[in-house]
Amino acid sequence: MSHRLFALIVILLSGAPLLAHATDAAAITRQGNGKGAAPCMACHGVDGAGQAAAGNPRLAGLDAAYLQKQLDDFANATRDSAVMKATASALSEDERHALALYYSKLPLPPALARPAAAMPAADSAGAALAIRGDWSKGVPGCVQCHGPGGVGVGAHFPPLAGQPAVYIEAQLKAWQNGSRHNDPLQLMQHLSTALSAQDIDAVAAWFAAQSLPAAGATP
Repeated sequence: MSHRLFALIVILLSGAPLLAHATDAAAITRQGNGKGAAPCMACHGVDGAGQAAAGNPRLAGLDAAYLQKQLDDFANATRDSAVMKATASALSEDERHALALYYSKLPLPPALARPAAAMPAADSAGAALAIRGDWSKGVPGCVQCHGPGGVGVGAHFPPLAGQPAVYIEAQLKAWQNGSRHNDPLQLMQHLSTALSAQDIDAVAAWFAAQSLPAAGATP
C-alpha cells in the first residue's frame, strides 16, 4: 500500500474533511506558501490582471495546462527568470497544479476590456506582422497560431491580446537570444530570430492594444 493511499484512508477514518488538506491556491496568491514562494498578487495583481508598467503578464483566464507548464519550467530552469525560478521552485507539484487551475478559472479583469494603449493603424507594421506575417523572412502571421486578435489557442499558444507590450517584447527577445527555449518544436526560437528590434516593438504594441472580452467571459 502506498503512503498516499494509507494517508487518505487515515483521513477518511478520522472523519476529517478532505478540503482541509487541499492546496489553497487563493491563499498562496495572497500570502505565499510560507516555504519561500512569494504571494503571486505582488506581481500579477489581486485579480490576475498583471502589471503593465512592470511588464508582469496577465494570468487570469489563461489555459491551465499552459500555466502549469510555465510554472514547472520555471521550477526546473527550462524557462529563465530569477524571480519566478525562486517562487516556482518553492512550490510543490500540487501547489503549482492548484495555482494553474485557480488562475485559469479567474474571469478576465474589467480593466483589461479597454486597453490603455492606443490601437495602431490598420496598415501599421505591427498589424501586418500580427495578421499576415512577413513571408520574405519566413514569418507567418502571429494570429495563425495565437488565434484571431491574439486571444490564445489551447495549451501551446497563449493569449497575446492585452498582455503588456513590455512583456511581449521581453519574451520575443528571450527566444531570440536563447534564454527562453520552452516553446513547442522551437517554433518561437526560429521565428524570433527573423525579427528586427523594430518588428518586435511594433508587433508587441499591436497585441497590447487589442481589446479583450467583457469581465466574466472566458478568453
